[in-house]
Amino acid sequence: MMRKYTAIHILSAVSAVLLLIAALCGVLSLDTTKSFDTVNQYGETIKMWGSGIYARDSYMKATIFIGSDMCTLFVSVPLLIFSVIHDIKRNDKRSRLLLVSVLAWMLYYAVSICFGVTYNMLFLVYTALFVCLFFSFVTGIYGVSKESYDVSERLCGKAYTVFLVLSGISTFVAWFPDIISSFASGRLQLIEVYTTEITYILDMGIISPVAFICLYLLRKHNSFGVVLLSVLLVGIIIVGIMMIFQTGVQLTSGVDLPIPVIMTKSAIFTMLGLYAAILAAKLYKQI
Repeated sequence: MMRKYTAIHILSAVSAVLLLIAALCGVLSLDTTKSFDTVNQYGETIKMWGSGIYARDSYMKATIFIGSDMCTLFVSVPLLIFSVIHDIKRNDKRSRLLLVSVLAWMLYYAVSICFGVTYNMLFLVYTALFVCLFFSFVTGIYGVSKESYDVSERLCGKAYTVFLVLSGISTFVAWFPDIISSFASGRLQLIEVYTTEITYILDMGIISPVAFICLYLLRKHNSFGVVLLSVLLVGIIIVGIMMIFQTGVQLTSGVDLPIPVIMTKSAIFTMLGLYAAILAAKLYKQI
């Protein structure tokens, strides 16, 4: 049985090292004294970060990236290492489910930096990270999809239903108004020096539908719904923590964050992450 999961352990360990490198380089780029102005494709003057691997990223985006890197360095990497070691020791369906859930959101992070960060010296690291996480996640999701998880009435109850509906709606509503308003102006308000916004695609195109698919599967007592539920719970927990880091870096770096933005994006996802943590503890206790 252990041999079957050797590949996922090796790929996950390599991913942890690559995550550590990428995140550490990002955190070391925290220097607000080298910013400069440039003109974007819309003829607007945009403030650039100017330091480290995010030198060619906008000031606002760089603070978000650095906040994500801090969360990755202090939360995500230790969690991934713990999940790998735990699965090697336990080798049961609960430990594998946790590992796959963590890998899913590390893959989300890898996709975000591969397609969202301006090309820099870490491009090969980003690419290798994406490859390792993609194949480790595919290997893992294939394994856990064949496991049988008990879909109890509790999982079909109000608490989990509310979480899935809120997750599906919030990951869509958080970004949809920005896109609608862009149709009037001909561009996204915060597009700055970029050509698109990868977060909008991932959240509205993947995360939001998965939440409702998960709800449907749980109502049908399909055990794969438990797998998707675990992925979403772990993911929202990580996102909630990441929002705290991102908001902290932005505020200390002098980024102007209106109160409505903090409340509608950072605060909502942070509270949803706390809710997810409570439900995740109950789910893993049940498995």
